[in-house]
Amino acid sequence: MTRNEDKTKIMNFFQKAICTLLLSLCVAAVVVAQSRQTREEYIERYKHIAVAHMERYGIPASITMAQGILESDSGNSRLSKESNNHFGIKCKKSWKGDRVYHDDDAKGECFRAYPSVEASYADHAEFLDSSPRYDSLFAYPSNDYRSWARGLKAAGYATAPDYAERLVAIIERYKLNMLDQEDGDRVYSSSQTAQENAEKWFERYSTTPESQSAQVDPFRVTLSSHKGYNVYRTNHTCYVLAKEGDTYATLGAAFHISERTLRKFNDVDKGASLAKGDIVYIERKKSHWEGNAMLHIVRRDETLHSLSQAFGIRERSLARLNSLARGRDVIHGQTIKLR
Repeated sequence: MTRNEDKTKIMNFFQKAICTLLLSLCVAAVVVAQSRQTREEYIERYKHIAVAHMERYGIPASITMAQGILESDSGNSRLSKESNNHFGIKCKKSWKGDRVYHDDDAKGECFRAYPSVEASYADHAEFLDSSPRYDSLFAYPSNDYRSWARGLKAAGYATAPDYAERLVAIIERYKLNMLDQEDGDRVYSSSQTAQENAEKWFERYSTTPESQSAQVDPFRVTLSSHKGYNVYRTNHTCYVLAKEGDTYATLGAAFHISERTLRKFNDVDKGASLAKGDIVYIERKKSHWEGNAMLHIVRRDETLHSLSQAFGIRERSLARLNSLARGRDVIHGQTIKLR
């Protein structure tokens, strides 16, 4: 065998070895990516615990879920996987349980370790409930997640300067504040199902719009039609216009949404009826206006509810943006913040 043949064989060997190594690394990367838990999966898995703790302790379920997502990277962090610690709680002097050491603000800090994720959630509730530094938070109602987020940061739960903003962003991105309502677990699940149904019928029944003549509102864009209804979008939220004789029950049936959920989407009570031309949202409205305008001058006959429907903003959010007390409405000429 010649020297050149020896070199060729050696090179072929190394090339095969490198290819095998690269292939193994690719497979490993795919496996890791597939095993990573998404935020949606995390919420679905643990939201019932957060709601149960809200009912017992008064801690907003949205706050518990947002902290779990942020502190544990949705259950994907090394600390959460190795010690079931989903809230980044350190040992402290009073901790008598198992512990693990992990680099955080400093090297080798002591963190609590738990036998299960459920135990971590239970300790998180007990930790907030029993620590005097967090006493002021319990003065806030369990549906005031913004005050809770700011209070956690002010009390020193985390050192990140934007900790409160990050919690609020997670809550509003995934609509976790729905968990803070009465029977929050079911309400949240119903909302998710309604959203999925809306997406399914839109994909299935997307057709040419029946007519362009209804586009009298400068914010109104005709998207499609379904069972005789033009579908429009305002503020990235889909809605239809009620026809003569429509009710929330009949419209809900047409769009595969329960009557109760449809009423919640539109901020109306059980006894409210529909008139021809009324805007009816078929998915949840936004918490603020996502267009360019920041202000609106109230015209004659406009109400807080009519503005919330016109701009696709939740009525409660619009009231909060403008510091309106419960039960108070807008007045002619008043300047209203939209975001």
